[in-house]
Amino acid sequence: MLSGLKVPADPRLLVGLATGDDAGVYLLNSETALIQTVDFFTPMVDEPFAFGRIAAANALSDVYAMGGRPLLCMNLLCCPAGSMEDTVFREILEGGLDAIGEAGALLVGGHSVEDAELKYGLSVTGVVQPERLLTNAGARPGDVLLLTKPLGCGVLATALKGGLLPEAAEAALIRAMATLNRAPIAVLEGMPEELRAEVHACTDVTGFGLIGHAHEMAAASKTSLHIASAEVPLLPEALEMAGMGMIPAGAYRNRKHYRSVLHSTLPEDGVAAMLAFDPQTSGGLLLALSAAAAEALLLGLEAAGYGLPAALIGRVEATAAGHIFLG
Repeated sequence: MLSGLKVPADPRLLVGLATGDDAGVYLLNSETALIQTVDFFTPMVDEPFAFGRIAAANALSDVYAMGGRPLLCMNLLCCPAGSMEDTVFREILEGGLDAIGEAGALLVGGHSVEDAELKYGLSVTGVVQPERLLTNAGARPGDVLLLTKPLGCGVLATALKGGLLPEAAEAALIRAMATLNRAPIAVLEGMPEELRAEVHACTDVTGFGLIGHAHEMAAASKTSLHIASAEVPLLPEALEMAGMGMIPAGAYRNRKHYRSVLHSTLPEDGVAAMLAFDPQTSGGLLLALSAAAAEALLLGLEAAGYGLPAALIGRVEATAAGHIFLG
């Protein structure tokens, strides 16, 4: 969409458009870099408070994916004012504020417009120490891949819309999406410096699915990522619902878009392959790091009572830059 446009350059811009990263990063001084991101979308759950919290968690995640700390947030709300009670909008904003408060950030304003379809999200400003900045471009051959949340959001949300999702699975879906990606970054910050330095790349898994975001990391890092589907954590009922055909349209779009960079031993239309393309909402962090740093991160999450399944799902190799191998 930006092709052909003249985008201004600045030597202080540490992360811009070039690598398709999660946020922009601008160097303020030798000790501080500014992180800027924005995200909003339509509801994927019925309960307004839960929708608000999930949308806010999704936007905040981009700052965590850069290794940063959220500071300031602004609401973005599109209101179908003639068809919804004001209490619905208030509950959405309360859910967003709940996530913002947990992140230790401040809500400083926002903007609303009348629209035919309800949408909510945040603009988020964060900070990071330049030497601790994480991007999707640093994965190294020999790294392992660690995923901090289970997949299956898109599949379960599709089943929920169809009235087919069991209550317990709905609760697990909402809990996963509403969980901030703060805990993994907090564990990294508490690591000994020599281990923290072995965390080489990070991105969050959202609308492009695991394969799409893995490809962005591989392309930016000039490496290939090898993913073991059997090791990828899944939300409860994700396999069952996918087997019943509850595959969102976004998964098929992702498959079409990334087919040329994927080498898979799995059946293309099989459940495991489609879950790897499943678009996530407020998904987990995908990290490329040393085996020792990965072990420390997993132990730290367990000690912190993280509560979601995080797992080693693959490795980074030097050949076939930008390609993904799924087996």
